[in-house]
Amino acid sequence: MQFIKNGPDIPEELLEAQEEGRVVFFCGAGISYPAGLPGFGGLVNKIYDTLGVSPTAVEKTALENFQYDTAIGLLERSHPGGRPAVRKALAGALKPDFTRPKTTQTHQALLTLSKCRSGQTRLVTTNFDRIFEKVIVDEKLSTSTFAAPLLPVPKNRWDGLVYLHGLLPETPADDDLNRLIISSGDFGLAYLTERWAARFVSELFRGYTVCFVGYSINDPILRYMMDALAADTLMGEDSPRAFAFGNYYPESMADAVAHKWVAKNVVPILYKGKRCHDYLHNAELRIMPHLSFGRLVSLGYCKPLAA
Repeated sequence: MQFIKNGPDIPEELLEAQEEGRVVFFCGAGISYPAGLPGFGGLVNKIYDTLGVSPTAVEKTALENFQYDTAIGLLERSHPGGRPAVRKALAGALKPDFTRPKTTQTHQALLTLSKCRSGQTRLVTTNFDRIFEKVIVDEKLSTSTFAAPLLPVPKNRWDGLVYLHGLLPETPADDDLNRLIISSGDFGLAYLTERWAARFVSELFRGYTVCFVGYSINDPILRYMMDALAADTLMGEDSPRAFAFGNYYPESMADAVAHKWVAKNVVPILYKGKRCHDYLHNAELRIMPHLSFGRLVSLGYCKPLAA
């Protein structure tokens, strides 16, 4: 179903699930681009710049292969200041510029769309930044927040915004920064050894339809989550169904990009765009408010654009 001219075709299954309160929006770095914040790769590059060092040959190979978590883990071991210095550089790279236009519009839309009919908020982000916190304060919302590793059980009583990989405190201390999930070692603990993040994701997919917003197809975060779900499938769990907004360019790449998403067991909602950061934000921002009209469309009160 197409709501904006030349926009992506939104599956009716997703519209129906959102109207029934069964959709959880899972938010990545792309939603914070308008505030001048980087994606995972850009964040790692900023950390190197802040520390005044260049990647070693091994770190450079990891970066070229989109293994940003591995590069951070290597940097934390090779830099003289170690993990504390890298984490402080991380905090400095994630300061939003609220003077820029439309810095919080996507966050506002997500906080609205994530509230189900019973009034509960069901929203997850792997971002560390505090943009959602600013919106909650500015709008005087009563939204509860949970930051890793202290996570709720994602079942019917769950009500709030979950920072799955941690949240930057207003005044970062070493202990706070140490809890953020960014290096390969951090991901290993969260998804493979201690598995508290893997258990949360697995339980989430069992009960909800997940829609990824603001992730790139090569994002290491997606890899860890989908690997955790694939492990559950091998153990006999039902294969989860997830959706994701994504872009392609040029026209000839549409099928190839779609196939890459499908290989991750994700149903792509694709739009054409060369400057992926800008199009990612603009397309999602224009589409998301229409999702809540899915019930009106199905009842015939309004009509979508012809596909």
